[in-house]
Amino acid sequence: MTAATGSPTLPQRRRISILGATGSIGCNTLDVMSHLGGRDSFEVPAITGRSNIGLLVEQARSTGAGFAVTADPDRYQELKSALAGTGIEAGAGPAALIEAGERDTDLLMAGIVGIAGLAPTLAAAARGADIALANKECLVSAGDLFTAAIASGGGKLLPVDSEHNAIFQVLEESQRHAVDRIILTASGGPFRNHSRQQMAAVTPEVAAAHPNWAMGLKISIDSASMFNKALEMIEARHLFAMQPDQIEVIIHPQSVIHSMVGYCDGSVLAQLGVPDMRHAIGYAISHPRRTGLPVERLDFAALARLDFAAPDEERFPALALARTAMRRGGLQGAVLNGAKEAALEAFIAGQIGFLDMADIVAAAMDRLDDGRKAQSIEDVYAADRDARDVAQSLIARASRIAL
Repeated sequence: MTAATGSPTLPQRRRISILGATGSIGCNTLDVMSHLGGRDSFEVPAITGRSNIGLLVEQARSTGAGFAVTADPDRYQELKSALAGTGIEAGAGPAALIEAGERDTDLLMAGIVGIAGLAPTLAAAARGADIALANKECLVSAGDLFTAAIASGGGKLLPVDSEHNAIFQVLEESQRHAVDRIILTASGGPFRNHSRQQMAAVTPEVAAAHPNWAMGLKISIDSASMFNKALEMIEARHLFAMQPDQIEVIIHPQSVIHSMVGYCDGSVLAQLGVPDMRHAIGYAISHPRRTGLPVERLDFAALARLDFAAPDEERFPALALARTAMRRGGLQGAVLNGAKEAALEAFIAGQIGFLDMADIVAAAMDRLDDGRKAQSIEDVYAADRDARDVAQSLIARASRIAL
């Protein structure tokens, strides 16, 4: 059953800029916007992508975007030529991405993957736009800096990750004082029943096969290692002002309960839905209203059961590393993420094994545990570079030993 009920349109035309429009989040955002009225309901001040110039041009034309940007400065002429005669302004490179974030808009969908999404999203936050946040690095690497920018700008922060969006939906603002804990659900990925010995032998192709969600290569491998969940734990601390010991993770293979909030009276509120990112995207776009979406409805009789299990942190040490980063504070989130990115790329390239990733991240975090805090975005970038440099030296050493 997929029929949508309720009003399919918003009460007034909204301006929505989309960072990372050609990726999964961006494409799903445009699908939701099309369902909710398209150009009759939305204006798109800015839209960005990277290497898929053909798709970016198609998206810019179909939405009537004011400004289209490719993150690749070498593709500027290609983009400009493809948009000739449309009246759509073209831009390229990091400065143009920041300009896209600064364009006047009601809501910015922050869907750029990686540290490249930090500067343009910070620019939008500082300007006072509401931020629909799908970029993890804004909070993992620069949480204090980013939340300060949101507070100073006066916009709302609307989480788009399914887990954080679920918490956002069931965490009553007037009852924040009564929250005991938040519980992030995790599918457990393809290796939830594997031994460490089995996990040591997996290939990137096997690790990328997520059982429930259709995602990109890197995100799928992050899910298999549970580094994705580790990053979500750090994000949750900044989003909901939780202490590290208030953030729990539970394995839930069906991915139907997206996350839960436990209150001091023993009540636990959960948000449920089929695994479909359009739930969270639609909620962020239409907030504080709900609008009809073309997503599958849960059939509880067919579902029949929901399973849960505690995560094994010996097999999935990323979760413990997240707690260490939260406990240490400062720039440890940026270090964890930067080292993880370097280790992930090395695993994909066949330089290290699946289990080596967590060992490299742990060693980099220990080596760069110097108490530094982020006073500016440059501090975040420096910590990210240092983490990648340390990780690369550890990867090179691991590769030599393997030989």
